[in-house]
Amino acid sequence: MKLILSSAILLLSITTFYAQTNTYKNDDFSIKKVNVTHKAKLGVTVWEITVKGKAGKTTPTKAGKLDGAPVLGYVFPTNLKPTDVGFSNTEGIVALALTSHPDFDDTPLWDENNDKIYDNDGIIWHPHWVVLHKDERVAGGLSVKQFKKADETVVLPPTNPGMPMYMDSPGYPVTTKENKIKVVVPDYRINNRTDFNYDGVAAFMKVNTSNKDLPMLGVYEVFSVASGNLSLPYKVK
Repeated sequence: MKLILSSAILLLSITTFYAQTNTYKNDDFSIKKVNVTHKAKLGVTVWEITVKGKAGKTTPTKAGKLDGAPVLGYVFPTNLKPTDVGFSNTEGIVALALTSHPDFDDTPLWDENNDKIYDNDGIIWHPHWVVLHKDERVAGGLSVKQFKKADETVVLPPTNPGMPMYMDSPGYPVTTKENKIKVVVPDYRINNRTDFNYDGVAAFMKVNTSNKDLPMLGVYEVFSVASGNLSLPYKVK
């Protein structure tokens, strides 16, 4: 875990310095602070990212196909274990990602825009649990960890979207208001863990379905990191 974080810190630093100008790089993804607060009486944690601009206002421009589809995300890397959120044990960084992507819908159980159609609301900000790992094939230095479909040792939560990646679509409520984006997570959905460390990252990701030499979902640009170095210095309040 420490090796993964150290490598990721270096790659993120390089990416932040050398990244090409991205049309999505604006104050809406410039993180000012990040907080996770435990509400013991309600049995939930509230995860919150505050930005300079308007949280969630900027969403990706539709590409028209899955291959190359853009994904924007407000991400909470943590030191939770994969087993805490329903995955089988594996190496990597467990992160809660709040994402928007208009080209596809990967939350088949949830109707985020409440129009009675379950496969048309990928652009609405929604959460995913993912396991990230070091990946030098992409400029951001990280990707969602994949596995072979035939690997029967891999366990995913029953709410997963059916992709060969360590990804879940847990359906937690996400809200955006002014400069804050928030998500509410029940304690029992994270193994009642309220003692973890975390960080905040805003990033541009992209889907790949055609090039075997690239990850299925990679981080291509990091816009901002709450701690500045992905050191996970923050603790649940």
